Amino acid sequence: MHPIISALKHHKTTVILVALEIALTCTIVINALFLIGDRLGAMQVTTGVADNELVWIRTSGLRDDITPAGQASRTAADLAALRAMPGVKSVAMTNSLPLTPGGWSTCVHRQAGETDEQSVCPITMYLGTSGFVGTLGITLVKGRDFLPQEYADYAIFSGDPPPSSAIVTHALAERLWPGENPVGKPIHMGPHGKYAVHVVGVTSHLIKPSINKPGDAELNLLLPVRSIAGGRYVLRTNPAARGAVLHDAPKVLERIDDQRIITDIHSYADSVRDYWRGDRAMIWLLLVVIGCLLALTALGVVGLSSFWVQQRTHTIGIRRAIGATRRDILRYFLAENFLIVSFGIVVGCAGAVGLNLWLMQHYELHRMPLFWLPAGAAVLWLLGQLAVLGPAMRAANVPPVVATRSV
Repeated sequence: MHPIISALKHHKTTVILVALEIALTCTIVINALFLIGDRLGAMQVTTGVADNELVWIRTSGLRDDITPAGQASRTAADLAALRAMPGVKSVAMTNSLPLTPGGWSTCVHRQAGETDEQSVCPITMYLGTSGFVGTLGITLVKGRDFLPQEYADYAIFSGDPPPSSAIVTHALAERLWPGENPVGKPIHMGPHGKYAVHVVGVTSHLIKPSINKPGDAELNLLLPVRSIAGGRYVLRTNPAARGAVLHDAPKVLERIDDQRIITDIHSYADSVRDYWRGDRAMIWLLLVVIGCLLALTALGVVGLSSFWVQQRTHTIGIRRAIGATRRDILRYFLAENFLIVSFGIVVGCAGAVGLNLWLMQHYELHRMPLFWLPAGAAVLWLLGQLAVLGPAMRAANVPPVVATRSV
């Protein structure tokens, strides 16, 4: 390595600039690869419902003279008509779905009389009419589904007491009662935990309508209600009939009330894809940035190596004339480039850690696992060696006779 290091000392400015270019690329590429992996991991999250079987519809009525009883009657008629459609397994009304716009949150208490600071929140509430647990395809791992008599009238914004029964997610149960069986235990809702709601079942997975913090994505509970103002109809279909249901469902609802407006109708799978649209766009943007940075870095390495090969042609010829083989010349340039790239990677890895800490502080990004550092370093090492290979092979093909041409 001594001759290589001695040669590099004569081109300090050039070496430092190329190494800094590699360091900057390494810093950005490692963090970009981490962000891509993080987003891809988040997109693989299990929603907890039957993704490929659900269709949801939201309507808005033009009439303002419908009484609560009339609204409940029309909702029952809508559900019956939708349930009778070919290919529909079951129908229910709910206030929200995982990874779709909207959602209602609350705080829960372990016991009555606790202050707001002692509560667990935010907890997403999924309200649903009879049969909505089965319609959504939610799997219970403990306890049971709601009984018919447990469905109650509950207007969340009117201060009414909540239903007496609830189903909680495993994540919420572990937050409230770590290592214990939550079935039969009370959770307290309302101001200072005024109302006791007993847990009748536990579901393994059910995520929120919007994931802001991954650790809180499954802090949810389900409540049984008779009707939901402004709710959405959820239809569980045979996958093969989903397209036909999407096409025919508005006509079925309009036959019952032609004064309504269908504001939303989607397959749930499409809704999930729409939720991750921004993340997919970010991934493609990061891939383009990574590609451009790697291309520019490779061009820099190729340009520097080609310049040095041209500048050292006479020296290479002398080395060939005194016995150096083509392999020796090739190995020399590969080793020289490896040193420059390695120096840049060391600086770049330190920069990658610093950039990740800055992102954690300002954008609530979680800490980057250290295995991304060798992964990014391997990409840069491979790129550097491939970029220098062409100029190094040209150097290896310099004939010994070149040593005599300038004499």
